[in-house]
Parts: sequence; structure tokens; C-alpha cells
Amino acid sequence: MSVLNIPLKKRIALNLFSRFKKNEFKLHKLNYIFWEATLRCNLNCIHCGSDCKREAGVPDMPVADFLRAIDEVKEIVSPNETMIVFTGGEALVRRDLEEAGLALHKRGFPWGIVTNGMLMDKKRLDSLLRAGLRAVTISFDGMEESHNWLRGSAKSYANALNAIKLLPLVPDLVYDVVTCVNQKNFSELNDIKELLIACGVKDWRLFTVFPIGRAAEHPELQLEPAEFKQLFDFITATKKEGRIGLNYGCEGFLGSYEGEARDNLFFCRAGINVASILADGSISACPNLRANFIQGNIYRDNFREVWESRYSIFRERSWTKTGLCADCKYFKYCEGNGMHLRDEKTGELLFCHLKRINEGESALKR
Repeated sequence: MSVLNIPLKKRIALNLFSRFKKNEFKLHKLNYIFWEATLRCNLNCIHCGSDCKREAGVPDMPVADFLRAIDEVKEIVSPNETMIVFTGGEALVRRDLEEAGLALHKRGFPWGIVTNGMLMDKKRLDSLLRAGLRAVTISFDGMEESHNWLRGSAKSYANALNAIKLLPLVPDLVYDVVTCVNQKNFSELNDIKELLIACGVKDWRLFTVFPIGRAAEHPELQLEPAEFKQLFDFITATKKEGRIGLNYGCEGFLGSYEGEARDNLFFCRAGINVASILADGSISACPNLRANFIQGNIYRDNFREVWESRYSIFRERSWTKTGLCADCKYFKYCEGNGMHLRDEKTGELLFCHLKRINEGESALKR
């Protein structure tokens, strides 16, 4: 079935979901907050969207400053329904995450962490759990050679795998493993799947590289159109097997693969339900959105006032109907793709999933 030939039942579902999204835009309920806890990193990944370094030019934000911003939105959120995620850089290079996590836990907020796994041993995991850790995402980007190539470290694969093996042993911990699919690890997807299943992993998430940060300098990270299409065939086949939960990330509209490659339909919630506090205090939507997407700064603005009175660029997306999107009949389902896939200065779309899958179908038919 062609990616552009969406069955009637799915079109009905997409139309109903479009109405739901418009209501979500109006409600603008904050329930997911990222904290870019640091721009320091113990790796040198070639796909890094933030171009993080071991010694960052931006100092780590004091925990007290972050908590003050969280306290500003306490009255407009339901703490127990509002997830806070520490990210980076590599968040675990900070030794005071437990202090921040415990303070959030006492305020009623569940919190989690995104990590490369280099510093996630049992001792550190136990320490984080005592501070109220509820969720973990660990990056795992191929078999040993491919993972270490992408991450720029000969130790990265072993450390990440050891960290992954710890997670299924913790009762009630929500976790998943995320893989950046590229040309080097594309042929290894089945091997990665079998390895994760053997480790007891229940949830796996795939995403593809978008051309920002260092990734813009490495075209070999981009899948060829035929591979891109085959990726979604792999995802749907794996989901049907039922041996491991697998989803594609929230990157873009997938046409006829909607409802097949994800458990949910496409919805970029950046700035709708999702906010972030960046390392320098900037207030954005998801951490990948900078430049013209910045809405304020906690050092000069009240976080609550920013959330309630700004974010119009996210809540009204007709401005995205330009370039590739201008005449697209699927725009009402997509609304310009994921916001992180738009140029931060011009607003033009950098990458269209639907177009790439369609090109892949054509290539495979030749």
C-alpha cells in the first residue's frame, strides 16, 4: 500500500484526531517539562544536535534557579500529572541531580532522565531511585562498532549495554531504549532487537537523524529513501511480532503508516503541552528548539506568565504552510511536521517524512 493512499477508516480517525489537536492547542495545558541540566558531555557524538562538549561555554544552572522556575508554574499544573525530564548534554555528569530530583519528588512531580549510559552504574541508579527517579531513557545506537562510531568512544557500547541491563531489574521503573537509525546501523536493526529482547527490554524507540547541529555536517547519517521506507516496514513487522514494544519517535507525519509505526497518531506537542528550560535559562518548547523559537528566559521572565501568554508560534501553525507544505493535501494532519524539523531562522521545513517515504517507494519499484 502506498504511503499516500490512506485507507478510509484511518482518514476518519485522522480527521477526528485533528479536531482533538485543535482543542489541545486552545487548552495549552502544560504537562511535560524538559530541563537541559547541562551542556557538558562525556562523549563526542557526531549527530549531536546541541554540539555539546566536555567543557561547555555555558555554566550549569544552579538547582535553586531551576526549582524557582518550577515553583512559578506549580499553580497552573497538576504536579503528579506533570513529568519533568533531565537532559543535556549528558545530565549524569552533574553530581547534584539527586538534589534536584528529591526536591521535585517532595513537590509531587515525577521525574526522569535521558542518558547515554556512560555513568549509569548500579550505585548511581540506586542513588537516583532514592531521590524519586521514575523514568529512564538510554541511547543505544547499534552493535559495538556502529554504536562506538556514532558516540566517539570505545567504551560507550559496553557502558550503555550494562546500564540497559539494570533497568528491567527495577520494579515499576518506566524506561525505554532509543536508537538513532543511520546508514551504518540500518542493517543491524534485527540484531539490536534480538539483543534488547535478550536483556529483558520491553520498550524500544527509533528515530532518524535530522540535519541540525553536528548532524548537518554528516550526510552519511541520513538514510537513503529506500532505507527510510524499509525502516517503517521493519517497525510495523516488529510491532506485529509482539516480542518487544517498538515505536517511531514523534518526528513527523507518516501517511498510511500512521497508527502502524506508532501507538499514537502524529502530534508535535512542542509548545502545546511541552516546555523546556535550557542551560542558559532560555524558555522554549522541546530542547531542540532554539533561536526564533525561544519564548523568554527564567532570569528575566516569570515561567508561568511566559507559558500562559506566549507560545503563539506553536499554538497557531498556519505560518508553516510554506515551501513543501504550501500545497500539501495532508497539511491538516501534519501541520508542518515536527517543529524541530523547521529552520530556526527562516521557518522553512528541513525534512518531510512523507516525501522521503514516497521517494523510497518509487526507488524500490525501479
